[in-house]
Amino acid sequence: MKRKMLVAALIVGMSAHFAIGQPEKAAAGQMKPTASQTQAALWASRLMARYHYKATPLDDQMSEKIFDRYFKSLDGEKLFFLQSDIDQFAGMKSKLDDAINNENLSLPFAIYGVYQQRFEERMGYARELLKSKFDFTADESYQFDREKAPWAKDEAEIKDLWRKRVKNDWLRLRLAGKDDKSIRETLDKRYENTLTRLRKLNNQDVFDLFMNAYAMSIEPHTNYFGPRSAENFDIQMRLSLEGIGAVLQSRDDYTVVREIVPGGPAALQGRLKVGDRIVGVAQGDGQFVDVMGMRIDDVVEKIRGPKDTTVRLDVLPADAGPDGKHVTVAITRKKVSMEEQSAKKSIIEVKDANGAKRRVGVVSLPSFYQDFDARRRGDRDFKSATRDVARLLAELKKEKVDNVLIDLRNNGGGSLPEAVELTGLFIDKGPVVQQRTADGKVDVENDTNPGLVWDGPMGVLINRGSASASEIFAAAIQDYGRGIVIGEPSFGKGTVQTLIPLDRFAQNDKARLGELKMTIAQFFRINGGTTQLRGVTPDIKLPSMSDAENFGESSYDNALPYTTVKPALFVPSGDLKEIVGPLQKRHDLRVAHDKDFQFLEQDVTEMRRLQKEKTISLNEAVRRKERDQQETRAKLREQHLFAQVPVPPKDDPKALAGDGSVKPPPTATKAGGRGLRGLPRTDDGLQADERSLASELAAEKAAKDAKDILLTEAAHIMADEISLLRTDVRMASRVAPYLPFTKGAAN
Repeated sequence: MKRKMLVAALIVGMSAHFAIGQPEKAAAGQMKPTASQTQAALWASRLMARYHYKATPLDDQMSEKIFDRYFKSLDGEKLFFLQSDIDQFAGMKSKLDDAINNENLSLPFAIYGVYQQRFEERMGYARELLKSKFDFTADESYQFDREKAPWAKDEAEIKDLWRKRVKNDWLRLRLAGKDDKSIRETLDKRYENTLTRLRKLNNQDVFDLFMNAYAMSIEPHTNYFGPRSAENFDIQMRLSLEGIGAVLQSRDDYTVVREIVPGGPAALQGRLKVGDRIVGVAQGDGQFVDVMGMRIDDVVEKIRGPKDTTVRLDVLPADAGPDGKHVTVAITRKKVSMEEQSAKKSIIEVKDANGAKRRVGVVSLPSFYQDFDARRRGDRDFKSATRDVARLLAELKKEKVDNVLIDLRNNGGGSLPEAVELTGLFIDKGPVVQQRTADGKVDVENDTNPGLVWDGPMGVLINRGSASASEIFAAAIQDYGRGIVIGEPSFGKGTVQTLIPLDRFAQNDKARLGELKMTIAQFFRINGGTTQLRGVTPDIKLPSMSDAENFGESSYDNALPYTTVKPALFVPSGDLKEIVGPLQKRHDLRVAHDKDFQFLEQDVTEMRRLQKEKTISLNEAVRRKERDQQETRAKLREQHLFAQVPVPPKDDPKALAGDGSVKPPPTATKAGGRGLRGLPRTDDGLQADERSLASELAAEKAAKDAKDILLTEAAHIMADEISLLRTDVRMASRVAPYLPFTKGAAN
């Protein structure tokens, strides 16, 4: 669905946190805003009304937009509120501007109070339904996509909706082979846990929801970050923090160790293990604080702390029962680098159309990160995406790869300076991107460093999840004719944001008001176009697994329009249009005979069909038939994958099963497991936290190890490119005169 409920996102978001490291809690009564929150709302409104790229006054018209978006963020699928609840507040629709200006936010908190009441009622009713029996022979269906549905008109309608919802949950587990007793226990626990998570939300969560409803009513990429969210955003940008180096997750009332970060304090100390349950936290020699049932971010806050300080953990080991013996683990906090989210390199060896072996160097970049504070302090080793990629390119050059592919799939962006500097690794010098501010002034961001780190052939792999800084880089590489862009059209975010600490205006010594991430400019390609709404169109398109209608800039109802500016003055490095046609022909011929690629295209077709459907049958016979068809497709694919695995020598025990047979390839064969590309093979009816941690981690590993069909095909395209360039030097001199082996070639 296009927009998930933000409250649901908050609840789910508590499931996992980096523990490399209070607001008022939800009580039985009405939560209330704090003075700091009302002050933050006022400062944010003044900034957005005056300095936003799309400056919009906070008036009655804006109030009505905030009202609608706030209800949508609370209950986007129309599962909790009744039409009468909306009507109850309709008279106040134009009063939210007054609430902010008068520093009285009782209205949005009152709306949330009704939401909380309705949530409690729906969960209570869902649990009551588990005592009844369902008729799975009836010909009825459940509408799972209710974003555009009307609010339920009365209690009878909402109860029937929930009856079908619970029936669908039950049927999913029934189809997975669970008996009635097990299903009843699983769902009762699920609904209880869902309610428990809601009750852990506090007034800061409610304020964040309301402020984001306001900010995003202006434009989709303007957001409010509370103090804790602002800190986490900063951690993601610098890819480091001070703590113990463990990823934590909530499971029931426990805080569970989900991952130990390699090289971190916990890994070096060696006593904390994956699956261990943290039930208490103490600072230094202080008393333990019981963290059973505590919000995961509250636990994380207690475990994080300044480097060289000690935190003690009261741990129930993974292999101990609930009444097992506890152990105390003391860990000295240090700076922890989140290397898993840094740039990585790999080499793919493939054969081109002529059978020649080519080595393609792949650099995967998850985000455009930079430690801004360290750079400002003059730290020579500050964390930077560009610095990391430059190092990897130097290593790939030593490993004698034929060309390089920059994998930006699902890279949502990050630092604009990093996008400019990263582009500079592949061009001599010149403009990279243009920025236009609200007053119409256009500035050009240039790469001013002469020389190239990588002067050979290169390409960029993108998908719908490639946004912002990723689009700046891909567009510049395309406009310079420097490399082939492969994949699917990108996200289409052509706007620039800046972070504004609100405490700066209130002159607070401590961070209390949070930060505003506000759109201040729009960026444009150096050819004068923009990626806004349209994204970057690849030179060679691959199948899209994304739903463009519901994901991407064009899915927002208030996105900025597409527009253009004058082109910047730049000298293209080359012109790859001549080579795109031959590459496309080789690609088409190859995938026509590639079974894996055909399977992927079938997945895309099936996904498109399902995206158009808004309902699902609640008839067991119909659902079983659908499941059996899915299972048959999955088995055929596994047989194909297994057939590709070479038979290992008999003296290789790692490749053989206990009975001497060949081990199956890295794809799951059980319900709820993962098949090709890590996609679910069959629906086990469970939510993520209802599976064992071991099975969850195993599924993630299987997904990671599964064949990446799109990356493999992109590597083949890059191999074809180097083959064409080397066999036709005259063409190479026309399309890529910057390449070392084209110098001096006749035209």
